[in-house]
Amino acid sequence: MLTCILQVASHVKGMASYSKRSGCPIASSLDLVGDRWSLVILRDLLNGKSRYAEFLTSPEGISTNILADRLAAMEADGLVTRQPYQLKPKRFSYHLTPRGAAFLPVLQALCVWGNAHLPGTWTPPAAFMARTVDQ
Repeated sequence: MLTCILQVASHVKGMASYSKRSGCPIASSLDLVGDRWSLVILRDLLNGKSRYAEFLTSPEGISTNILADRLAAMEADGLVTRQPYQLKPKRFSYHLTPRGAAFLPVLQALCVWGNAHLPGTWTPPAAFMARTVDQ
């Protein structure tokens, strides 16, 4: 039975790379974004970055192969979409889907926690902290 559930979950549109290891919502969410880069990429998208080169300018220093892998996985999981903005060479911009944008309050909560418990973390922009999912 569990195998059937996993097979169905892996074929649901927008969840191509997702496989559920348990019914726990925390574990299931971490299966999508629990790596070291996905939330950073979501943060950048929420703050206006959309092009590959823009993501590379973030202070965390993601490598190009990891960025390409994470963007592809996030697209397969229905968190982002990509749209071509140049044909030769072909280049894409990335945009949050409603499913991806719904991570905003999670990132805001991480900011609050990090500022309260991790000395030396920078204060996020007020506009980011005041933003709501539907904006």
